Amino acid sequence: MGSAVWLFLLVVSVHIYIIAAATNPDDASALRSLMGEWKNLPSNWGSGDPCDDQWVGIECSDTRVISLKLPNMKLEGRLTGDVFSLSELQELDLSYNEGITGSLPSAIGNLKKLIKLSLNSNGFTGSIPRSIGNLSNLYWLDLADNQLDGEIPVSDGPTTPGLDWLINTKHFHFGKNQLSGPIPSKLFSSEMTLIHLLFESNRFSGALPSTLGLVNTLEVIRFDNNSLNGELPSNLNNLTSVHDLFLSNNELTGPLPNLTGMSSLNTLYFSNNSFNSTDVPSWFPTLSSLTTLVMEDTQLTGQIPASFLNLPQLETVILKHNDLNGTLDIGPGVSNQLETIDLQGNFITDFNDTGGPYTFKLILVDNPVCPTRAANTYCTLPPPDSVPLYSTVPMNCQPYSCSSGQISSPMCRCAYPYSGTLQFRGLFFSDLRNRTPFESFEQNLTQFFKMPEFPVDSVSLKNPRMDPYQYLLLDLELFPYSQDRFNRSAVSKIASAFSSQDYKPPDMYFGPYVFGGDPYEYFSDVAAHSSKSSTGITIGAAAGASVLFVLLVFAGIYAYRQRKRAQRATLESNPFAHWDPKKSSGSIPQLKGARCFSFEELKKYTHNFSDANDIGSGGFGKVYRGTLSTGELVAIKRAQQGSMQGGLEFKTEIELLSRVHHKNVVSLLGFCFERGEQMLIYEYVPNGSLSDSLSGKSGIRLDWSRRLKIAIGAARGVAYLHELANPPIIHRDIKSDNILLDELLNAKVADFGLSKLMSDGEKSHVSTQVKGTMGYLDPEYYMSQQLTEKSDVYSFGVLMLEIVTSRRPIERGKYIVREVRMSMDKSKSLYNLQQILDQSIGFGTSSKGLERFVDLAMRCVEESGADRPTMGEVVKEIEDIMQMSGMNPNAESAASSATYEDAAKGTDIHPYSDESFTYSGAFPVSVTKIQPH
Repeated sequence: MGSAVWLFLLVVSVHIYIIAAATNPDDASALRSLMGEWKNLPSNWGSGDPCDDQWVGIECSDTRVISLKLPNMKLEGRLTGDVFSLSELQELDLSYNEGITGSLPSAIGNLKKLIKLSLNSNGFTGSIPRSIGNLSNLYWLDLADNQLDGEIPVSDGPTTPGLDWLINTKHFHFGKNQLSGPIPSKLFSSEMTLIHLLFESNRFSGALPSTLGLVNTLEVIRFDNNSLNGELPSNLNNLTSVHDLFLSNNELTGPLPNLTGMSSLNTLYFSNNSFNSTDVPSWFPTLSSLTTLVMEDTQLTGQIPASFLNLPQLETVILKHNDLNGTLDIGPGVSNQLETIDLQGNFITDFNDTGGPYTFKLILVDNPVCPTRAANTYCTLPPPDSVPLYSTVPMNCQPYSCSSGQISSPMCRCAYPYSGTLQFRGLFFSDLRNRTPFESFEQNLTQFFKMPEFPVDSVSLKNPRMDPYQYLLLDLELFPYSQDRFNRSAVSKIASAFSSQDYKPPDMYFGPYVFGGDPYEYFSDVAAHSSKSSTGITIGAAAGASVLFVLLVFAGIYAYRQRKRAQRATLESNPFAHWDPKKSSGSIPQLKGARCFSFEELKKYTHNFSDANDIGSGGFGKVYRGTLSTGELVAIKRAQQGSMQGGLEFKTEIELLSRVHHKNVVSLLGFCFERGEQMLIYEYVPNGSLSDSLSGKSGIRLDWSRRLKIAIGAARGVAYLHELANPPIIHRDIKSDNILLDELLNAKVADFGLSKLMSDGEKSHVSTQVKGTMGYLDPEYYMSQQLTEKSDVYSFGVLMLEIVTSRRPIERGKYIVREVRMSMDKSKSLYNLQQILDQSIGFGTSSKGLERFVDLAMRCVEESGADRPTMGEVVKEIEDIMQMSGMNPNAESAASSATYEDAAKGTDIHPYSDESFTYSGAFPVSVTKIQPH
């Protein structure tokens, strides 16, 4: 009888344990099965419940596993069927685990909800399963750097899938494998939305299909280092969004295609093919965005037109071992970005250098011109560059001499960094001596990893270099925060941020990338163990315990986990649940002048969120135009499910906007947080952002008087936040995208998602993680992490320079503050800035006060915050400039938005009717008008 009781109670206890578990039993079983297949799993696998106990690399939604991310973990084993029973899985990342081998099972097509599949840099062999074509939600597909072979699978009839079914996939990364055969014509269609097509370094043969020219969303194309032959499709010039085109090292023949339409092309590699002998194409000078042209050994003949070398962004031209002849003519209009012209091994007979002197590197070795000009430097091979390549410098401190294995961080702290190599498969610049892209990248990288979920103190970059595959390699070290080493969970999060592409580098310089982490030997938690030794649940320890004690323990576990479930459900359904009542007026704020809208109301005001009322979208979600029952137009910002703004930012924006009431600050009318929704309802601001008008997208003409009106409005809005709001507010993201223009072109400050309140105890500064936008970010704040009102002043100074130049703060590697500072000469008219200032301002009496405006902007961007004016002083100075220009600083804008470029033609213009219009009104991130399919 006693044995029967024990058996009964054991069954009941296990049953209670299963009910109490936070992970779906099928998912938990699948993960435990993997423990018997994979070696070197993280040490907490097998301990407790996968979701509740947060196994490294596992993310859950409610009870279901939705993410399995274990990149760079030294895993060993095979991709087994157990993974494919995780039916709710959305992300699978096992990249950089060379010990994972074998073939890719066809069962991978069962993961119908998969969005990201990262299996790059492993040891997979065999062919690509055609069942991957069933993954209709797939956004990211990376199988690069394995040993996969065979042909690209495409569909065969309506029931046999292939990769051509992946019309929603943005990324095909298949480079550095052993794939072979022709590129199937059926693979491409006009329905596809591919951005990155990376097939480099395989064994493909045959011709590129003409269907490639139908995928007009493409931005990066790599087919280099294959055995492709035949002629290139004549419709390549349809791909007007392509930045990088790599076709080098193939066996391509026939004429060069006309690429005139590829106006976005930055990088063009055509070397080592067998094209027909042809003159330098007439379309070379039409590639206005080109930075790099590499066409070595391609049978080019004739002369290089001087107009080609005048392209404004051109950095590198390599045309070695061709049949170029005649006179090389480099006129005075040569690009000031130019770094290298390498024309070795051609038939150039003369060189016209009357436009010199030149600072770029010119190589004419093995040309007929050199025997007569042997003394010239361009007739000898240049020595290796002596300019040191980029390396992160310490932040105003003296590096330590650390113990063995440790390295001194940029903050001069000894630690064991997590290191690895960033490999960029696309690149929009070629001069590795140019520090600006790397400085921009380092600042962007540091800002990302300062987020709370990453225990990173600082980052270090060094040794940029190109490898034989024309990838940019860059060494990266990440240093731990508040201790000298990382734990396994931290390394997993960092590696996942790279492999899942959560981190995005500055897209003005860098294209697609992968990160290969080095083995990390210094984990602070318990060393990993073979999972085979930890299977099953140990119950022997309870053998001597009483039946009552066992039941009580399991009952306690059950109650505890049920409570956690209830809490989790509450948090998911109520975005205000995390709000601290000590820091606001309650868990739900007491809003002044703003109301809580119901979901049904907003559904009615937007006609069920119809496409007709969809006026834009961004990283947060979509913006809809709505009409209230009173007839008032509003802009409704709706977070997309699964990508909601963080609760802190949502709270911040609502609380701050409900506190502020000023004609130069965008008005919040209400919000909605029903049914798991996050929506903000703003006043409708019809003329979008200042950025749109400065770039010409809105069609609004901005003369000098209008720019001053906008500047004074924006300055008054920021000054109000600093000096009259109670408590004062530091905006922290002043930029042209966040200055909205109403129907009279009055400026309104928007986007309070990053803002900080200045409490009584924080009158001088706030210690906070660095946040903001590159180009506008105060360097003193970046270095010290001490946020002050002068940080907004710096950003406003950059905004002022943007107003007078119509240039983005960082444009093609040039920082506007540095450019103005270097060109500025107060002894000359307009301070010698005519080439930088926007010509549409009109210089002369109509631009009176322009020099004082520039003076004020440069005072705002002084290196030390103490040397900058307050925003109140900025307002007073702009008012004085307006008065000296004969303007009334207190008058409302007389010119409305009706005075567009096309207004004179009698055209009825409205911002939302222009398909190219970019709308930022009442929305705190840049949003782009969505086109109907």
